[in-house]
Amino acid sequence: MREGDSRCDRMLREAGCSPKVIAHCHAVRDLASSFVDRYGVIDSGLVTGGALLHDIGRGMTHSLHHAVRGAAYCRDLGLPEDVVRIVERHIGAGLSADECSLLRLPPVNCMPQTLEEKIVANADNLVKGSHEISIYNRLESSLSLDRRIRHRIYRLWLFCEQIGGCSR
Repeated sequence: MREGDSRCDRMLREAGCSPKVIAHCHAVRDLASSFVDRYGVIDSGLVTGGALLHDIGRGMTHSLHHAVRGAAYCRDLGLPEDVVRIVERHIGAGLSADECSLLRLPPVNCMPQTLEEKIVANADNLVKGSHEISIYNRLESSLSLDRRIRHRIYRLWLFCEQIGGCSR
């Protein structure tokens, strides 16, 4: 287990996250770490911590509100704002303030802004349960979805192309 993982695991358990959610967070951390290796000059500790905690709100709800609730929980714990933003902005491959309003979320911009935020959000979209899925599986599953969702998945594909592919 990596340094810091046990602290994050403890926080996830204290928030009420199930072993399945914790396993998912570890799988997202592993994939996000492989993306970090391709970029090099970013805050790998932030990516690791953000990936491990991105679904901390799932201990409170399994709805889309898990990101908002998780971000509030992390703020209450006094975690750094850059970690809080990863938790808040990982949903839906990025949601605009208008999209958040339509989904009855607070009308804030939940589009990942920093490279660290993008890495965690994209890694999360390429992990189903605790298993990595290919960008092609994700694209195929999005074909019948709303145009805005397909556009977000297209951004994920562009990210994969930018880093030289998303398969390890």
